[in-house]
Amino acid sequence: MAVTPDLGQPSAVRCAVYTRKSTAAGLEKDFNSLDAQREACLDYIRSQASRGWVALEEAYDDGGFTGANIERPGFQKLLDHVRRGLIDVVVIYKVDRLSRSLVDFARVMEHFNRHRVAFVSITQNFSTADPVGRLTLNMLMSFAEFEREMIADRIRDKVAGARRKGKWTGGITSLGYMSEKGRLVVVESEAPWVAQVFQWYLEGKSALEISQRLNEADVPMRAIQKPRPHPWNKDHVLRILRNRLYVGEISCLGEFVVAEHPALIKREVFDQAQRLMKPRHHQPGALILNPDYLVRGTLRCGACRGLMTSASTRRDGRVFRYYRCTTRDKWGKKICPMKQLPAEAIETFVVEQLKAAFENRARRAALDRYLVRGLGWLPSAFPGFGEIWTALNLRNRQRLIRLLVDEVVVEEAEGTLRIRLRDLERLDLAEAEISA
Repeated sequence: MAVTPDLGQPSAVRCAVYTRKSTAAGLEKDFNSLDAQREACLDYIRSQASRGWVALEEAYDDGGFTGANIERPGFQKLLDHVRRGLIDVVVIYKVDRLSRSLVDFARVMEHFNRHRVAFVSITQNFSTADPVGRLTLNMLMSFAEFEREMIADRIRDKVAGARRKGKWTGGITSLGYMSEKGRLVVVESEAPWVAQVFQWYLEGKSALEISQRLNEADVPMRAIQKPRPHPWNKDHVLRILRNRLYVGEISCLGEFVVAEHPALIKREVFDQAQRLMKPRHHQPGALILNPDYLVRGTLRCGACRGLMTSASTRRDGRVFRYYRCTTRDKWGKKICPMKQLPAEAIETFVVEQLKAAFENRARRAALDRYLVRGLGWLPSAFPGFGEIWTALNLRNRQRLIRLLVDEVVVEEAEGTLRIRLRDLERLDLAEAEISA
């Protein structure tokens, strides 16, 4: 039994009982594991009535929560009440009911000690008031953590063994399948859509166009928690096209084995789709050049506020660089009307605005100090922005823009670009605006 640390011997020692059960199984019973733990703790508190111990009516219970972390509602309420000074002693049935992580347990004990709260386990003999007791407690927690890790290893081995036999071991089911008694079974109303996705793709339809067709047909998606008008995007379609579940395989430790569930797609159809999805730079004789873009990560779409990503095309031996909206790229023009824009014009605008900022003497001093901190060097022999820009390599030019520019917004409808510089030492760096 634990000995209560000196709490100033209050007239009533307020005792909080904490209980935990790892699984939710059996919690529906009239008298479950949590009730048994609480009754044992209350009996112990009553045995300490001569010392002024009184059990609080507040319940601190966590049914169906692991001890591997402290993200538990009942436990968080307990810590909050300890912080507010509402508890003098925390009583538990066994140490591992509080935590199975030695690191988390040490932090909890530090929290208890900081607020002068005692800790008692009614089935284990230790005291938090002396070094030997704390050593014993740490040893117990080490064994609890070891036990948790061993259980986790056994579970992983069990799952891997089931996977090697081609069994479904849980998770979000894919379109066309549902889990029934631990097995994947075909959903007859959804299976034709899987075949249709592959057929459309082999006919030359893009993943984005296929996603729009699925949205128009109100094809269900289980991977989203909240329904939305357009659940499908091109990434979801590509996942279907790459999913080897549809040819009757399942992954196991980085390999694919024959599964026990029925296939929905023929092997030759699946392989043909994989060849079409293979990036062009993996195909012999193809060369794709995608140079670095100066404002990638800072350029935003004025229509949807999404980030603009880089893109390039090659015509007649020349590379044309663009920025395009990631929202439109993923969901289509019905969601965002922004078209792809030439990269050179946008980057020239940004560089011109930085040049104008450098020409302001009051701002220049702050900019110089900022560049020394951000880039680590600033050639004093280069008085103007043009000279500094010329001396920087591509990577440092990108770093310079990230240091000075908060964001660039392109408004296609208005034909404008807006740049907002960072507030350097609270200088008034107003937004610059120019017609595109």
